[in-house]
Amino acid sequence: MGLSKGETAAIMRAVEHSISYRQNVSDQKILPKIDAAEATRLLGGTLNEMGQDAAAVIDTIVADGDAGLMHFVSPRFFGYVVGASHPVGLAADILCSAWGQNSAYAAATPTSVVMENAVCTWVIDLLGLPAECGVGIVTGATLGNTAAVMAARNALLRRSNWDVEAQGLFGAPEIQVVIGAEAHSATAAALRYAGLGAERVHRVRTDDQGRMRTDDFRETIKDLNGPILVILQAGHINSGGYDPFAEIIPIARKKQAWVHVDGAFGLWVNAVPELSHRLTGVEDADSWAVDLHKWLNAPYDAGMVITRDREPLVTAMSAKAAYLPGAGAVQDMGDTVPELSRRARGIPSYAILKTMGKRGVREMVARHCELAQWVAAELSNIPGLTVLNDVACNQVAFHCGAGAARDVLTPAVLDAIHQEGLVYPSHGDWRGGPIIRVSVIGHQTSKADVEVLVASIKRAWAKVAAENNAV
Repeated sequence: MGLSKGETAAIMRAVEHSISYRQNVSDQKILPKIDAAEATRLLGGTLNEMGQDAAAVIDTIVADGDAGLMHFVSPRFFGYVVGASHPVGLAADILCSAWGQNSAYAAATPTSVVMENAVCTWVIDLLGLPAECGVGIVTGATLGNTAAVMAARNALLRRSNWDVEAQGLFGAPEIQVVIGAEAHSATAAALRYAGLGAERVHRVRTDDQGRMRTDDFRETIKDLNGPILVILQAGHINSGGYDPFAEIIPIARKKQAWVHVDGAFGLWVNAVPELSHRLTGVEDADSWAVDLHKWLNAPYDAGMVITRDREPLVTAMSAKAAYLPGAGAVQDMGDTVPELSRRARGIPSYAILKTMGKRGVREMVARHCELAQWVAAELSNIPGLTVLNDVACNQVAFHCGAGAARDVLTPAVLDAIHQEGLVYPSHGDWRGGPIIRVSVIGHQTSKADVEVLVASIKRAWAKVAAENNAV
């Protein structure tokens, strides 16, 4: 039957609006122009009894919804650690939605599953991880960490002659979890989801960059026995720092521990030969989690779980049934992720990787790291601002003022930056108080964009300092 005239018009209007948005986003102030209450008035309400024209619906969504959008894809968005959704990824995402594939099994949709397998192979190669790894493309690093922890749980308990998939956790040998004191909340969520508990952990002290201290790790693990899971970090959320993998992993190995690395954004630095020394030893872990929608700039949502041994991941994730396709020559994504029904979220990453190539990815990551170094140096030269981190990758953390005044001045400066609207760094709390966090990660972000960032910070600090007699 094909598409009706109205349906065709709706798709065309969506594409036109998408192109218009992307062409103009760099000229827009970053913050939404309306709040959730106003967005509810415009977009909520009761469902109409009769249907409406499809193209008109698309036009109305754009007209009413545009003012409520945060411009994450702007090259001047420096908040959180948010990739800017590469345009070729957007284009491929449109195809992905148009094709409407349930991409769990290659027997049903060989094109999408083969493309996703290619993404897995290419990313593993870029990141310098073992070629034989098991991989699943998930929604992001939170689920990547969760799947990895569940695979670790499976493998560790099997060594203790306990089949957790059949017997559950009731009565199972206790798994000792060792984690850094400043680990990301995603790993705490992973431990909760896996039934291990976010607080039943041994926390290792960290240094002033949030990196796990080897001496404290050695002391912490020394008297632990039985199954042990160690969770390390590649890219501290504030400093971008890396745990000392080459020191800690050999110590963990002596205890037969499973070592997992949360590498949501920081693991991408291992793709750059000139910078990979910062992650020496990371390839010796047992599992890793990484986002595709962060440094690769894939559209939301896409991440990866990677395990050195594929079998525990498959055992923990797969859900076989008589009506499902059987195994074939290609590894099925449905075997390494929690979802049976899943969109082919790896297709946008396939298009991005093919478009950029290895060199393009490496140059982008290296450029962002260089820009972060420049930002940190510039901010360090502004009296009253204190940069708190040694720039290990793309993150810069700083505060404004000193002592108790920091608690008032830093949020005020951030608010002034946001109100001006030209750039968007984000907030945090670290090293004794509030901070402003800068994450350089948008694929289009250039020297000119970080110059605008630093100038905006200078103006905001001058204004707030004058108002508070801080200079």
